[in-house]
Amino acid sequence: MWEASSVVGGPVGAHAAVGRSRYLTPIRVLFGLALLTLALSWFGKAGCLQQAEPDDGTAGQPGAVARLDWDDQRQFTDLCYSDVISLYGAERLDMGALPYRDYWYQDDGNGQQIKRYMEYPVLTGMYMYGAARVAGWWSWAHDNWGVPAAIDVVLFFNVVALGLALFWLVTIWATALTAGARMWSVWLAALSPLVLVHAFTNFDAIATAMVALAMLAWSRRMPWLAGIFIGVGTAAKLYPALLLIVLAVLCLRAGKLREFAATAATAVATWLAVNLPILVLYPNGWREFFRLNADRNADPDTWYRVITDLGGSAWNVSLLNGLTMVLLVLVVGAVVAIGLVAPQRPRVAQLAFLLVAGFLLVNKVWSPQYSLWLVPLAVLALPHTRILLSWMVIDALLWIPRMGLFLDPSRRWLPDEWFTFAVVLRGLMVLALCALVIWQIWHPADDLVRRRRLGGHYDDPAGGVLDGAPDKLGPKVMGRQSPQPLGEREPEPA
Repeated sequence: MWEASSVVGGPVGAHAAVGRSRYLTPIRVLFGLALLTLALSWFGKAGCLQQAEPDDGTAGQPGAVARLDWDDQRQFTDLCYSDVISLYGAERLDMGALPYRDYWYQDDGNGQQIKRYMEYPVLTGMYMYGAARVAGWWSWAHDNWGVPAAIDVVLFFNVVALGLALFWLVTIWATALTAGARMWSVWLAALSPLVLVHAFTNFDAIATAMVALAMLAWSRRMPWLAGIFIGVGTAAKLYPALLLIVLAVLCLRAGKLREFAATAATAVATWLAVNLPILVLYPNGWREFFRLNADRNADPDTWYRVITDLGGSAWNVSLLNGLTMVLLVLVVGAVVAIGLVAPQRPRVAQLAFLLVAGFLLVNKVWSPQYSLWLVPLAVLALPHTRILLSWMVIDALLWIPRMGLFLDPSRRWLPDEWFTFAVVLRGLMVLALCALVIWQIWHPADDLVRRRRLGGHYDDPAGGVLDGAPDKLGPKVMGRQSPQPLGEREPEPA
């Protein structure tokens, strides 16, 4: 970069004003890039929104209703499959079912009928219900006022997609503000191939937005607000709760337990405020998410399924649950140890990335869209463009052989071994990212976020109350003298 900048007069000076454009601000540019990616992502799913004439013999007759055209396995051959479309009927939203209250019966594969409820956490389930109601109102407006419309499931998808796009824009906005002086590094999240493929595959953008807002609030020294966003995020997906472990370790090391207590208390209170009404009114429906996760076997995208494919025998679910729990405890213990014994207190984003990545690596479920969880954390923890882009491309391309798994044998374009290879390669790439983060934790001079232009280094520019705080526990654990104080941090460019 420094050599290339000589063409236009050399590198930016130490006192140059950056980001002062009146209209083309960094945030607006990032929004533009993100909107471009989101638009392309919607078009990637558009193949699954095609309509066809009804196949019940009513085609061409008055009142005939079009159907979704998933003939000839279009959803897999066109790589456009989305859980959002499937769940509209699978969760009985097309029938107006109220999540967690209404139930239905489904074959468990062994000839037994089991009672089923909404299978998602409360916030996600109610978001789906709200989108279904909006789609119903849209259809009513079409019937009564002539508003342009499509079949119900397509309206539902578009309503959901609009909301998810807004959540992802919030993710980009909050991540960019948290990045501070390295705001431009967030372009990689805005243009990520993983967003291109999975922005509308499921509902994960809700949780990524809450995590990004929590980290922004923490960086702005508002622990209570960070707790609220962690609580809301955990009500949508469970992984935002991992942030509490990260903050507990770093606050213990910095002697900021009061701030952590405020964050944890508001997180728990917020989660309870969202969940308690459903838990009290419909306890069986509320427990469905946990029951389903306990009963399910390993997903194809995990190491466990690779071992199954190599060994030829399926896992016992109870054994698998026990193994994943033990491995998760080991991962948490390893991250806690890194946070306590590192020569210098790690940055919040570094430990958060390690813990979420470790959780995905040992979990028995790694749905393809789960990789979105890592995108904003990776940009904050490890702003190395080529390394991150390589991982994102490989992870996004995993979608191609995964869709091939569901095709009829006559239509399959790749052997199953290609998918197994892609899963292993993706796992190794994530492990390599974790190794690089750990290296930079132990060698702060190699950390681009900590690096100062005029010598020295920052502590944690997004650490909030942790930034520049005394390192009260780390040196005692390592048996070393306390490091030299960092002093006041230079102001960040506007």
